[in-house]
Amino acid sequence: MASLSYTLKAHLLSTSKPKLQTRKYPAKVRMSLQESGPSIAVVGVTGAVGQEFLSVLSDRDFPYRSLKLLASKRSAGKSVSFQDRTFTVQELTADSFDDVDIALFSAGGSISKQFGPIAVDKGAIVVDNSSAFRMVDGVPLVIPEVNPEAMDGIKVGKKKGALIANPNCSTIICLMAATPLHRHAKVTRMVVSTYQAASGAGAGAMHELELQTREVLEGKPPTCNIFKQQYAFNLFSHNAPVLENGYNEEEMKMVNETRKIWNDMNVKVTATCIRVPVMRAHAESMNLQFEKPLDEDTAREILKTAPGVVVIDDRASNHFPTPLEVSNKDDVAVGRIRQDVSQEGNHGLDIFVCGDQVRKGAALNAVQIAELLL
Repeated sequence: MASLSYTLKAHLLSTSKPKLQTRKYPAKVRMSLQESGPSIAVVGVTGAVGQEFLSVLSDRDFPYRSLKLLASKRSAGKSVSFQDRTFTVQELTADSFDDVDIALFSAGGSISKQFGPIAVDKGAIVVDNSSAFRMVDGVPLVIPEVNPEAMDGIKVGKKKGALIANPNCSTIICLMAATPLHRHAKVTRMVVSTYQAASGAGAGAMHELELQTREVLEGKPPTCNIFKQQYAFNLFSHNAPVLENGYNEEEMKMVNETRKIWNDMNVKVTATCIRVPVMRAHAESMNLQFEKPLDEDTAREILKTAPGVVVIDDRASNHFPTPLEVSNKDDVAVGRIRQDVSQEGNHGLDIFVCGDQVRKGAALNAVQIAELLL
């Protein structure tokens, strides 16, 4: 993905950021340039998620002894500032992973398939943000707050490479809210509708949404390079390819990844994924059906104590989660917690969830995985 434009960065930095309680998971470790720390490589560093990797590594004081920034030949030679130091972006090659302990990948599935196994063969632990390895048997698919046990035994220092997959952003945001309730009452069926931001399609889509908004307001025809139709002041079915069963790939990712992460092939999941003209942070409407009864008050208390979750559920003032409130935040926000009136005996709930797609939906989750490797 192309790097964020100065204008877009300014837009994101100037976005209103209401205060949310942020819980770090696991406990924070101090960052310093130290010989005892792991050597880190960031693949796809000039993209939106690659840049967020650096932001999260800094925010969470992640320890490192060396940092290698990798991207395409086109981006090689660019300078990137990090922790008051200037790094030069290097071209990604088969030789890039010599003496690398942890490699954070976010450069697309084809790059991951080509270079991920090379990094593993050289002893690196790859945390991959693409869909390339998510459903491969033996590759852990991990949300640290949900299933850290899936990566048991994988640690830096063993000189043994491994692959760990970062789930799809919509799956992460969904399961951050659903899993605490699932542990209490067991979800048997989940119906999800997503409202997905431009950030999910990369920095180019974010730029195009900004550009189209200006063009439409000025009465000009919108520039449609990333998507085949107008995005500003519009919404449409997610741009992922549609499969023979009528679902698109994004929807089936949510179905299949949920089953793998929960280790439950019998849970019923159906999803409808929609692209909306929001800059960053996804929203999801979720209907949950439970094996055991679960009332809304108990559900609210469970979610209030769940790691990485904040409850925004003020009926009196009609204040519930919004993408704007969670942008650039770590926590996933949950609200509209209510009993499903179509189900008997407190066996159903409706909730509304928002989470930053670039952060918890991608970079933060990957860095949390890396923390578990230390």
